[in-house]
Amino acid sequence: MASSTAEQLPTTVVDSGISSLHPDILETHILTRLDGPSLAAASCTDRRLRSLSTQPDLWTTICTSTWPSTNTPRLLHLISSFPDGPRSFFSSSYPILHRSTNSSPYSDPPSQPPVGLISALDIYYNGKPIISKVQETDTATEWFRHSPFRIDVLDPKEVVATRIQHPGDGDMCRKLAEENISLSWIMIDPIGRRAANLSSHKAVSVERHWLSGEIQLRFASIMGGDKGTTELVQCGAVMTCDISKTGDLQVTEVSLQLEDMDGVHLMGKESLVILHKALKGENVKKVGREVGVGGRKRYGEYQQMKRERKERQIKLESTLDMACLLAMGAFAFLSGFWGFAFLY
Repeated sequence: MASSTAEQLPTTVVDSGISSLHPDILETHILTRLDGPSLAAASCTDRRLRSLSTQPDLWTTICTSTWPSTNTPRLLHLISSFPDGPRSFFSSSYPILHRSTNSSPYSDPPSQPPVGLISALDIYYNGKPIISKVQETDTATEWFRHSPFRIDVLDPKEVVATRIQHPGDGDMCRKLAEENISLSWIMIDPIGRRAANLSSHKAVSVERHWLSGEIQLRFASIMGGDKGTTELVQCGAVMTCDISKTGDLQVTEVSLQLEDMDGVHLMGKESLVILHKALKGENVKKVGREVGVGGRKRYGEYQQMKRERKERQIKLESTLDMACLLAMGAFAFLSGFWGFAFLY
């Protein structure tokens, strides 16, 4: 009997400790110290914790601290109108999108693509935000639908200082950008109350221009195209930096584009359909935030698929060229033969 009591003692003590805490203490001094994933995990451990950890104010604070770009009256009101408020917005926007290899037999009824999109951009250095921008895009115009899809967050001549000291060496600068800079690009459908993070969080590639010295970081997610999971599309956010007169890195361009496996940038109408499906969770799956490695690995696999596709196209074109040459040779031979036979 003593042994049985001893085995039950730790659980009793733990339960007593949690239940003895006042809800205000839990909510004010414990739950407010958690990040989004930790708070979500806490809500699954205990009924009482679930009730406290689903408070909208808690999740609003987490959303604005995670993405400072959302801390505007327009976005705060929009986020509060999501199905489960800011908690729903966080669960949609925190994971990273990646292509789905399986098409679900269950999908929402067809719906019209959004007539407007909101981009919430946040760029971080060592986990601290250095740039936060919000950009609204009107997708209902003919110009948007029949032009190459591109969203620029910065104005053409706008330059944003970062106070990140350039290390001098090109290789060191690429390593610094690859390891220390992260980017979040949340695409929001304000009418459908949907959101998704289109960035890979960490850069999947970092390149330095040989002449100008500009550094270009690419953050990409791979998703299914408008033909389903058989055709893939790269959604790439590109950040361009150069060196200021004081030796600091400064951001000169941040843009978002979609391109197919042939490297062709998609038009606005096509891109809107693909983004609409991604926001609805079709042809994509949400994966965790690996520290850059997972995103770069998936991007490398996509690049390999593009190379293999290009090689198949070259082989097919070579085969068709050879068939045309043989057909032309056969036609010339037969024409000469029948011409000779006609004369004699």
